[in-house]
Amino acid sequence: MKQQDTNPLRPDLAMIADMITPNSRVLDIGCDHGDLLNYLVTNKSVDGRGIELSQKGVNQCVANGLFVIQGDADNDLGEYPDQSFDFVILSKTLQAVKSPQTVLNELLRIGKQAIITIPNFGQWRVRLNLLLNGRMPVTKTLNKTWYNTDNIHFCTILDLFDLIEQDGYIIEKFTPYNKNGRQTHTAKTYANFMADNALFLLRKS
Repeated sequence: MKQQDTNPLRPDLAMIADMITPNSRVLDIGCDHGDLLNYLVTNKSVDGRGIELSQKGVNQCVANGLFVIQGDADNDLGEYPDQSFDFVILSKTLQAVKSPQTVLNELLRIGKQAIITIPNFGQWRVRLNLLLNGRMPVTKTLNKTWYNTDNIHFCTILDLFDLIEQDGYIIEKFTPYNKNGRQTHTAKTYANFMADNALFLLRKS
């Protein structure tokens, strides 16, 4: 099949796709409607698998010929053997699971490398919104109120750095970026203040 000339993915998924090696084994956890997985299978010839919580998302993925099962990161990663994938992807989901540390450990048990993206609750607009209004912030990136958001662990970039270092993992690449996908400076403290989101490529030491 002829490869596409341009990347049709939203900016954060395009950054993830650029990190994936052709012909590799990939597990996309929380794959939604399968846009990233479909792109990787079509354009990089990966052996792609997916896990998605919503039945609607699973149905759409399967209708597009993708191998996706219904499940979630908290309960279903234990079914996979050690090092069974080259890359395991968890995009904007770590803050929404019940046990982030356990999930992180599982990602790097079943994958040689893990790609994680998170929304940054330490970004300056979030801080200012909370300071001035005294209520949990609602922004373009964090666009739901406290009572209907999927986010249950309010994590900043520095928080995730602390967890990664505590568990002894290696950060192969760190990319902070804003809501439009434009990258910011990679200094940790600066990124924690300025970036709306962050991407981490991890491996075991």
